[in-house]
Amino acid sequence: MNPPPSQPRRSRRAKIIGSVIAVLAMAGLGTLAWYLTHQPAAGPGGAPGAPGAAGRGGPGGAPGAGGGGRGGRGGGMATTVGVASAERTDIPVILDALGTVTAAATATVRPQVSGILQKVHFSEGQLVKAGQVMASIDPRPFEMALMQASGTRQRNEAQLESAKVTLERYRTLLTQDSIARQEVDTQAALVKQLQGTAMSDRAAEGVARLNLSYTQVKAPITGRVGLRVIDMGNLVGSGDANGIAVITQLAPIDVEFAVPQDRVPDLQGRIRDSASLPAIAFDRTRTASLAKGEFKALDNQVDVQTGTVRAKARFANDDQALFPSQFVNLRLELRTIKDAVVVPVTALRHGSTGDFVYVLNAAERTVAVRPVTRGQASVDKVEVKTGLKAGEQVITEGADRLKDGAKVTLPTDKPAAGAGGGRRRQREGAPQ
Repeated sequence: MNPPPSQPRRSRRAKIIGSVIAVLAMAGLGTLAWYLTHQPAAGPGGAPGAPGAAGRGGPGGAPGAGGGGRGGRGGGMATTVGVASAERTDIPVILDALGTVTAAATATVRPQVSGILQKVHFSEGQLVKAGQVMASIDPRPFEMALMQASGTRQRNEAQLESAKVTLERYRTLLTQDSIARQEVDTQAALVKQLQGTAMSDRAAEGVARLNLSYTQVKAPITGRVGLRVIDMGNLVGSGDANGIAVITQLAPIDVEFAVPQDRVPDLQGRIRDSASLPAIAFDRTRTASLAKGEFKALDNQVDVQTGTVRAKARFANDDQALFPSQFVNLRLELRTIKDAVVVPVTALRHGSTGDFVYVLNAAERTVAVRPVTRGQASVDKVEVKTGLKAGEQVITEGADRLKDGAKVTLPTDKPAAGAGGGRRRQREGAPQ
């Protein structure tokens, strides 16, 4: 009796058979995939290799149909673009800058004499006018000083009058040869001395009267009062650092901004012409106009760290729309270019040789590259100095897919009668 075959031999045979089946299956799948990807496309009749499916030059092939037609891979599809016409208009030359609102004048109200603060005549945040009384200092010591100065003046003036009368009498006696000339000269010198004393007394009385008026602390400028820093009953004086209050002038008000040094010559030229340059202050979003004013002054040196020159514009600010230390966006109009040829900003493109635009040939529906020279620009328009005439149409949208001589279609063009038209006729039930 032969021994039974071992288990390992059967297992090895099964593995070999499974590998052969797997290889055959993969070969069959590869053959099927190649057949499906390489079979010819169905023609109009639905059968592979029918006339019209051969592509370029095939009998019965419609131009523009399929991937091998003249309008397909060989000639390139026409690009739909947006167009705009170059036009003549006045374009303003604008300088945009970030500015800071600064008060035209700021004054710290300090008393000019020392004394006890008797009364405060203002409220915090109040609008005051120049000369308005803001606080009162105890006036009694200054009234006494004025009375003393007035008494001294009156006494010395009385002595002066007596000396003048005596001098006239001595001069009369001198004409009668009844008195020595020396006594007359001595009396004349005494009159001059008393005249000088009387003048000093009048000055001392004026100082005392002025000090008495200083007990009424008045506003030096018109503006808004800040927060009060001292209360009644305190001893105040001219040496107080904080004073009584701070007044900030709000109307008119200034906006300080920086001008790039490259734009300074243009601005200086307008200043030499004594031109009035309008300025508009916008909020930080550049949407709302806060105030309108005009250019005021330009600084005399360039900041070497920023390469800019400080400038100032002044606004009436009657409605108090601007507030000191507020950040605003300033727009300064330097001049206006008359009858400039402008196009939309999106039409101007930049290449290795410089700026250019795509000009539309409306009859042939093609575009041509036109080198141009760029000028001033606004938010949505840009000036074309050379290379373009008013009325010519330029491409504003879809220019990224264009080149010189490319065919284009406009949004207003009707669809061409081709494969799309055949499908439309099928949907409408027309015979093919």
